[in-house]
Amino acid sequence: MTPTGTITRAEYCVIACAEAWRDNGEVLASPMGLIPALGARLAKRTFSPDLLLTDGEAMLIGLDGRPEGWLPYRRHLTMVTGGKRHVMMGASQIDRYGNQNISCIGDWDRPARQLLGVRGAPVNTLNNPVSYWIPRHSPRVFVERVDMISGVGYDHAVGPYHRLPRVVTDLAVLDFATPDHRMRLASVHPGVSVDEVLAATGFELAVDAEVPATREPTSDELRLIREVIDPQGSRNREVRS
Repeated sequence: MTPTGTITRAEYCVIACAEAWRDNGEVLASPMGLIPALGARLAKRTFSPDLLLTDGEAMLIGLDGRPEGWLPYRRHLTMVTGGKRHVMMGASQIDRYGNQNISCIGDWDRPARQLLGVRGAPVNTLNNPVSYWIPRHSPRVFVERVDMISGVGYDHAVGPYHRLPRVVTDLAVLDFATPDHRMRLASVHPGVSVDEVLAATGFELAVDAEVPATREPTSDELRLIREVIDPQGSRNREVRS
């Protein structure tokens, strides 16, 4: 194992995002954002070699970024609707059951802020696994009730492929491993306390008697992150230590 003191918060976040794709098999990994993208590439290089990575358009790419297959849009949609894709999206708001909002803040009739719009969030969440990456864990994001449901949570979900494996933030990892699929504090990143996470969350989290720390990267994983996947250190500009 690598000494904890040498690992940045961003590197724990990369590890936590990579773990979302563990044991997924041959599925299309669709990371949205820098830290999720680094995590997907790390997962493919280590414990999930069967993951399919895309250039975001029509090609499947290998670890060196070179095309290794063609993924036409029709085939992409087939994977989406059959549960063979695992997306990691962002969220402007998310509630205790995993309902996600990326559309607007405030009342629908007169929103205070217009955001991206629902885009593909409903189809993603109902038809394939969706995890979330939130770089700033705060009560403004983790809310009692989202202003609009873009991505569908467990209390509104239908369909055989709906699954929300995890939510990764700059403070912690959360999941829905509770009897009623209510959000649970799964781990805290080293240097973060449970109380800090609770104070940064706008609703009551499920918390076990003992909350573990987010796992340490192995020495090989740390080498890959620092020397191969992100040698420019872009991760540290998105997540402050």
